Amino acid sequence: MTWIVSLHPKNALKRSHMTEKKTRRAFLATSIAVAGTIVGCKAIKQNVTSASISATIPERLLGNTGVKVPILGLGGARQTPLSWDNAEKQAVAIIQRALELGIRYFDTAADYGPSEDYLGKVLPNYRQRLFLTSKTAARDRDNAWRQLERSLNRLKTDYLDLWQLHHVSFEAELDQIFARDGAARALEEAKQQKLVRFVGITGHHEPNIIAEGLRRYAFDTALIPINAADKHHPRPFIPQVLPVARQKNVGIIAVNDPGLIVRGFQPKPEALS
Repeated sequence: MTWIVSLHPKNALKRSHMTEKKTRRAFLATSIAVAGTIVGCKAIKQNVTSASISATIPERLLGNTGVKVPILGLGGARQTPLSWDNAEKQAVAIIQRALELGIRYFDTAADYGPSEDYLGKVLPNYRQRLFLTSKTAARDRDNAWRQLERSLNRLKTDYLDLWQLHHVSFEAELDQIFARDGAARALEEAKQQKLVRFVGITGHHEPNIIAEGLRRYAFDTALIPINAADKHHPRPFIPQVLPVARQKNVGIIAVNDPGLIVRGFQPKPEALS
């Protein structure tokens, strides 16, 4: 699951503009007929029983996006059938149940196995009511674009609400991302062409790298581990990332809240007393 953390803003950073745009027409020409897959939603309805979004989950404003999203979302990572091969029936049932419970925030990534495919079998029927996110592990512009095209095709949508740089852990990665032909250029171009509404950065191990990424670029969101054990961890995210996010008015998306942040790490007993 993912949680939305509300921070009080100070200043929002102006976004830079990049040149050499890849046009929406060029994008659609190189992808596999995204528009055609959207038209094909009737076929999806025949194969997947529709769920109804009836329950209400409290919402929070996501940073400076101006968008309110439910405080709880469904993640498609490796710990769930949503990313397992040959688990379509289980995955579809989970997605439908999430919709019935009021979940409208769905998180996935280009490298979460078949997760995007599974979500693409259900979510197009509800697209306008959802906040749909995916991620790219590419650090250069061209490969980031390829992953975005693939994600849109698999999810059967013509835009993402949030596109994120996945699992950034090293300063060398930041240097690649913000190089002339780095992935940041693809983020800018995709926003300009309205293929993504917002852009973000994610990381699980190095809070100083995420904080530095927020200083270098006006990301809309940051997805980081947050839980009660954070203060006992040798690399805590809360004191290192949240102050920068608050200053930049970046929306915080919390993951690993049940305790995965301390996997492989055991605090001293006196620290827990």
